[in-house]
Amino acid sequence: MRSEQRLAVIQRGVVREMARYGREFTVDGAVVRGPGSTAVAVREHPGEDGSAGHVDLGFVLGLGSGDAPVLWDCAAGLGTTEQEKLDSAVRMWADTTAATVFELLEHQGRYGDHRRPAGLPGWHAVQGPATVFGHGSAELSGWLARNELLPALCSALATELGDPRFNAVKLFLGGRAGDEVAEVRVNGTVAPAASRALGALDWPRGERFCWARLFVLLAADGSSLEAARAAERTRPAPVPVSTTATASPLRRGALSRWWQARRAGH
Repeated sequence: MRSEQRLAVIQRGVVREMARYGREFTVDGAVVRGPGSTAVAVREHPGEDGSAGHVDLGFVLGLGSGDAPVLWDCAAGLGTTEQEKLDSAVRMWADTTAATVFELLEHQGRYGDHRRPAGLPGWHAVQGPATVFGHGSAELSGWLARNELLPALCSALATELGDPRFNAVKLFLGGRAGDEVAEVRVNGTVAPAASRALGALDWPRGERFCWARLFVLLAADGSSLEAARAAERTRPAPVPVSTTATASPLRRGALSRWWQARRAGH
């Protein structure tokens, strides 16, 4: 599949997935425009072995502004064909990352939880659904429902928050006993100390592969948070967004309870 074909598949996937949230997005060149000044930008992201199935998607808050925040995240999909893998990756991103951004914009508790972690003063945390997939997902889902997670990572994250407005935190954990992975990325860059802290937690390591993916958005208290929530109501200026910005679901309640952890077989 050529580069332009991959882009078309990804953009169509974004339009389709955003419709599930009741939002109309349309393809406009290199971006997919949404309501107000929101948009989704797409970047090429081949796998380490050159394979497809990876996508880099940036949720833009304030399209048309030269310093608009772009919340980048990478997702990988599964499937037997390149299109299936790309569709799966976009769906994974929509279920976790996009849901978290929409919760920030709506602030109604439909897609995630809101907290101000004691270990991160001055930051408003929005945590969206977790997607748990693989074998024995019930055990890992149950652990996520019962245990605090973000508070355990705060001290390691405190020095990694490089953007004074918004910081995108992705957590990926799982595998199997003896072959596990625990990775925390802040604004697209691996945070080693936070990753070690995540790996030190006692989440279940089974005999078969199972993983969880989740997303936390940290917004600075005050004007930045209000500006983000106004993004869907603000019309964009006719200035193209830069797609080279630095990249450098269980029950409702506390952040330890993944209020809508989803089990997926893909």
